[in-house]
Amino acid sequence: QLVESGGGLAQTGGSLRLSCAASGRTLSSLAVGWFRQAPGKEREFVAAITWSGGSTAYADSVQGRFTISRDNAKNTVDLQMNSLKPEDTAIYYCAADYQYGNSEWDYDYWGQGTQVTVSS
Repeated sequence: QLVESGGGLAQTGGSLRLSCAASGRTLSSLAVGWFRQAPGKEREFVAAITWSGGSTAYADSVQGRFTISRDNAKNTVDLQMNSLKPEDTAIYYCAADYQYGNSEWDYDYWGQGTQVTVSS
């Protein structure tokens, strides 16, 4: 089971750091992706990282503002979000699987999500 934390309210231009932790499962051998879903919109890819951390991928909309990283010793994957914009407002989900990709269909294990709200 995956658990996200770190969501909340931020102002435009501010920062938040999300964390994804695993309960009863080790993340160290899994690729992890972050996705988000805004009200009335489909869930979309945000960022992903391979099990080793050697490769990362980002959506164009967050490239240069968000950074995904992992600490396999702590069994966590973080998403540092800087220069936040109101359009970043969404529920953010972490997902994990043995394969690495930018599609939600690449991942079988999902968290419940954490709300991020960016005020203008």
